[in-house]
Amino acid sequence: MERKRRLSFAFVAAVFGVMLAVGLRTTMPSEGRDTRDIWELRADLTKEQQLEQHLLEELEDYEEKLHHYRQKEAAGGGAALEATVAELREEAGLTEVKGSGIILMIAPFSAAGYVGPVTATVSPELLQRLVNELNKYGAKEIAIDGERLTNWTAIRDINGMTNVGRRPIRLPVEVKAIADDADKLYSGLTVSPLRDDFIVENLELSISKPKPAIVIPPSIERPKIKYMETASAGKEEK
Repeated sequence: MERKRRLSFAFVAAVFGVMLAVGLRTTMPSEGRDTRDIWELRADLTKEQQLEQHLLEELEDYEEKLHHYRQKEAAGGGAALEATVAELREEAGLTEVKGSGIILMIAPFSAAGYVGPVTATVSPELLQRLVNELNKYGAKEIAIDGERLTNWTAIRDINGMTNVGRRPIRLPVEVKAIADDADKLYSGLTVSPLRDDFIVENLELSISKPKPAIVIPPSIERPKIKYMETASAGKEEK
């Protein structure tokens, strides 16, 4: 009788253990499960659709340029090459640019009654944030203290002095920006909280109203070309 009772208890315990394991496996979330709600999924879908639209627009632009180059090449190969070189120089920031935009001035903070320390330069981090804000509101071309910004222009600290490219920046600093919509650029910068960040660093950022004709000089730096070499004249393609 005692043995039979023990077997019955073991059987019941085994059944209970299996049921408990199955229940835990059912309620525990599976690894790698997507836990995003419907709003997050919609936001991600919108981002992907915007990226797809941007890529399609770029592809259409490149196809239009290719068609344009082929037409010029049919009319005259030299003219097509010269047009391509001129366009690439413009895109690389190696030509002067004119257009509507705004002028900003960075100077030491000079409020009435202010007796704090006078700042002699603007930090690279704050200057980079200003560039990001300009780009955010539609700036197409930017020059800092006469130095044209390009994809290879570095803003960094060298021996305690902020440098834009190879040029050290000293206050006051003039920043020029050109945009297709200068009014939007002006409005965005005017309400931006970035101006308060300048005051925190004892600096004052003033913004001019949109001007119809701002000139931004060409970059004095030249891009470094790697992994390319000049092809020999008359060299046959393989």
